[in-house]
Parts: sequence; C-alpha cells; structure tokens
Amino acid sequence: MGIVYYTRYLEYFEAARTEMLKSIGIIVTDIEKEGIYLPVVSAHCDYKKGAHFEDELIVNTSINTMPKARLKIDYLIIRGDDILVEGYTIHGFTTHDGKPKRPPKSFINTISPFF
Repeated sequence: MGIVYYTRYLEYFEAARTEMLKSIGIIVTDIEKEGIYLPVVSAHCDYKKGAHFEDELIVNTSINTMPKARLKIDYLIIRGDDILVEGYTIHGFTTHDGKPKRPPKSFINTISPFF
C-alpha cells in the first residue's frame, strides 16, 4: 500500500520526545541514574492523513503544562502543510520498581524557564 503502518507514529513520538528533552538539557539516561523513570502510562493518536514511505515528516513536540505527578507531551506530525497526526503521551515519574515519585528537582529546575 505504501502507507506508513499506524504504530510507527508512536515510534516517531518516542524519538521526538527523546530529542526534545535532550534539546532542553534533560537526558533520559541521566534521570534514570538518579533512580527516576518516565514510563508511558497513556498514549493517544488522532490520525488525519497517512504518511507514505520516504515522505519527509516533521514531528513537533511540546510540554504545555508544568509536570506534577505526571508529564504530558503533545505531538504534531506534519508533511508540508498537511497535519497527519495529532497526539500525546502521558508519563508517570516512578522509581525503578514502578512506585510513583515526584519529579526530581533537577527536572523541574531545567524545565521551569520554559513556562
């Protein structure tokens, strides 16, 4: 069919999320060294149009609310002027054994200037 399989968009979300956090100074592996993990607890996609193989896509990511117990990241996947996918992921802050935890101060201090 030449259309990108729908679950690939979640992989695009993951790659864009990692790059966005890195661009603002948050390295996921460094947070994990502090004993904090950010598992996805919810993911949502609204599919508007399908991407085709070899399309150049742009994935815009944003954090629009200061995280408390959870972190919500919004995504917009576009091709040219077309919106293909809108979605979000919600992440819990947990310890290595999955127990909920508040975001570390280092995370809050890094993200605060963007609000």
